[in-house]
Amino acid sequence: MENISVLSPLRQPIVFELEGFYIPPGQGPFLFFLALFTYVVVLLGNGIVMLVIIMDKSLHRPMFVMVCHLVVCDLLGATAVLPRLMMHFLTGQKRIGYGPAIAQAFSVHTYGAAVQTILAAMAYDRYIAVCEPLRYHAIMTSARLHSCCALAWLVALILIVVLFSFHTNVALCGQTIQHVYCSNRVILNLACRPTPINNIYGLCMTWCLSTGMFLIIAFSYIRILSASLRQGRTDSSIRSKALQTCASHLVVYVLYEIASLTIIVSHRFPSASQNIKKFFSILLIIIPPALNPIIYGLVSKDLRAGILKLFKTRVHHKH
Repeated sequence: MENISVLSPLRQPIVFELEGFYIPPGQGPFLFFLALFTYVVVLLGNGIVMLVIIMDKSLHRPMFVMVCHLVVCDLLGATAVLPRLMMHFLTGQKRIGYGPAIAQAFSVHTYGAAVQTILAAMAYDRYIAVCEPLRYHAIMTSARLHSCCALAWLVALILIVVLFSFHTNVALCGQTIQHVYCSNRVILNLACRPTPINNIYGLCMTWCLSTGMFLIIAFSYIRILSASLRQGRTDSSIRSKALQTCASHLVVYVLYEIASLTIIVSHRFPSASQNIKKFFSILLIIIPPALNPIIYGLVSKDLRAGILKLFKTRVHHKH
């Protein structure tokens, strides 16, 4: 923490200065186009997946409804960070008001929490589909599906609202945010006094959420694997279908965990350059949203068929 105890608390309207990346002279426009390209890939990929699922009635099934929720979550994370980053690269703009800073931090944390809760809800859905195939439609009714999705968002939002409730009445003495985007921790690093309650809650929440969701996903997949191997002895097509529907979900989860782990590890190396650390922290918000549509498009035959059908009808209408 900065040595800021001697400074007087800041008064609203507070304007922060984001430290951002060190941009070598003349590299700004190139980095802007790189960020723009990434954002366009995220918007296009996720937009197409969402459009196909909404338009194709055969995809109105629990798994794909949950994929839609994941798309919304990915778009929230990418939109919270990338547009402002593009402006930083293009104009060198580093200032951000208190309101937008809190909004950006809130969106980033909500994305981080909701990704995990939605993936856990998807694991529960796959578990019922494979382990209780005959009762699947009776168990995963429309009402239960929407309850699962609402619960996933609600758990994430409540945890993050509580996290940010600690910001009320916290006097800030510093204005330089030592990061590329705002987060709960970097804003509270500017507090005039230490904020131990927020620190403890933040650590406990992160640990409980990650561990809890990991246990749900691990339990679901161990049961899925044993059930598909058992059924696969009599019918190999059952096993391959079960593993195929679960593969995309598992790859997405592993990808998210690797990105998270990379950030945590990069912060443990003080010798690593600040730019490298900042770059890794942005990977979590860029890589999963950019790759998820490709993973689902490649692995899910139904979604792939829906995408091809959409493009064929578009081409057909043009001719």
